Amino acid sequence: MQSMAATASSCSCAASRGLAAVRRCPSPSLVLRHAVFSSSSSCCPAAGAGAPVLPLGIRGGRLLLPCALPPDSAKNGASTRKTTTVAAAAAASSPSVEGGEKPEAAAIPRTLQLGAMILVWYLLNIYFNIYNKLVLKAVPFPYTITTFQFASGSFFITLMWLLNLHPKPRLSLQQYATILPLAIIHVMGNAFTNMSLGKVAVSFTHTIKAMEPFFSVLLSALFLGQAPSLLVLGSLVPVVGGVVLASMTEVSFNWIGFWSAMASNVTNQSRNVFSKKLLADKEETLDDINLFSIMTVMSFLLSVPLMLYLEGIKFSPSYLQSTGVNLQELCLKAAIAGTCFHFYQQVRK
Repeated sequence: MQSMAATASSCSCAASRGLAAVRRCPSPSLVLRHAVFSSSSSCCPAAGAGAPVLPLGIRGGRLLLPCALPPDSAKNGASTRKTTTVAAAAAASSPSVEGGEKPEAAAIPRTLQLGAMILVWYLLNIYFNIYNKLVLKAVPFPYTITTFQFASGSFFITLMWLLNLHPKPRLSLQQYATILPLAIIHVMGNAFTNMSLGKVAVSFTHTIKAMEPFFSVLLSALFLGQAPSLLVLGSLVPVVGGVVLASMTEVSFNWIGFWSAMASNVTNQSRNVFSKKLLADKEETLDDINLFSIMTVMSFLLSVPLMLYLEGIKFSPSYLQSTGVNLQELCLKAAIAGTCFHFYQQVRK
C-alpha cells in the first residue's frame, strides 16, 4: 500500500510538472499540447493483473487537458491583430485628414464674414453720403454737422462700454496725451470732408478721395519707413490719372471743395498711419476699436468749442425759422447720417 501511494504521488508530481510546462508556453496562440507521462513501473507500477494504475483523467499515459484556444486560433489571432492594426491606422489618419480640412473649412466663414462686412460698409457709406448731403444743403454748417456726428458716435461708444460689449480701456494720462494729436487730426479730416460735400457733388468729393491710397503710401514711406514696391507704384498711376481727368471735366468743380477733399485725404491718412504706429507699441487694453472710440469721444469734446466759435452764432432757432427748415425732419436726417458715419468707420476698423 505504501508503494502504491508513493507511486501515485510520483505520478501526480509528474502531472503537475507537465501542466506547469504547458502554462509556461511562450505562445498563447498555439494549441496546448498534452502532457505525456510514462506508463512504466517507475511512474505507475502494475496493480493486480498488470494493468497500469493511472490517475483520474489519464488514458494511455496521456493527460487530456482542455485546449485554451480553438485549432485555428493562430490564424484568427493574426487576423484580429491585423484588423486592429488597420483600425488603429485609420483612426490615427482620420484626425489628420480632418485637421487638413479644418483650415479650408474655417476659411469659408471668414471669407463670408469679410464679404458681409464689405457689403455693410458700402451700404452705410451710401446712406451716410445721401443724408449728410441733404443736411448740408439745408444747413450749410460743416463744423456743426461734424460735431453732431461725433456726438452720435460718442453716444454709441458710451453705450458699448456701459453694456460691456467691449472691454473698457484703462489708460494713463500720458497715453491720453499721445492720442490727443490723433483726435485733432480726426476732427480736421471729418470737417474737411463735410466742407467738400457742402461745396461740390458727392461723386466729385469721393472721386478726389480716391487719392487716399496715394497719400497712404506716401505717408507710410515718410513716417513708417515702408518703401512701396514697383507694382504698388504702378497701380497708383491710373488712380492719380483718373482723379486728374475727372477734375478737369467736372461740372460742379469748386476750388474750395477740391482742396477740402485733398486736405481730408492728407489728414485721414495721417491719422491712419499714426494710429498704426501707436498700435505697434502694443499698449494694453488699447486695440483698434478702443483707439477709435477714444479718438471719437475726444474729437467730440474738441469740436464743441470749435463749432461754437465758428458757427454757434449763425446756427440758431431764428435762422432755422427763416429758412423754413422742418426741425424734426432735419434732426432725423442728421441722426441717420451720424449713425451711419460712426458705424461705417467702425466696420472699416
